[in-house]
Amino acid sequence: MALKITDQCINCDVCEPVCPNTAIALGREIYEIAPSRCTECVGHYDVPQCIEVCPVECIVLDPDHPDSREQLMARYEALVRKGAA
Repeated sequence: MALKITDQCINCDVCEPVCPNTAIALGREIYEIAPSRCTECVGHYDVPQCIEVCPVECIVLDPDHPDSREQLMARYEALVRKGAA
């Protein structure tokens, strides 16, 4: 699954720079994760880096984007091919 940031986000700015796929950006009110770029850090790390650094634990699995590990790896590979990861 891709990840999402809940409304508990305090805009602390620690998640955005650790995302290897540049999937996190400041939205209108809180940070948001672009599901088309989120791989849960598959291909880069063993665990999602944004979850590791989030001080309020507001980053969760997004049930609207139920990607398998294989789909996440395919997304990672596509991003690498485009030079975007």
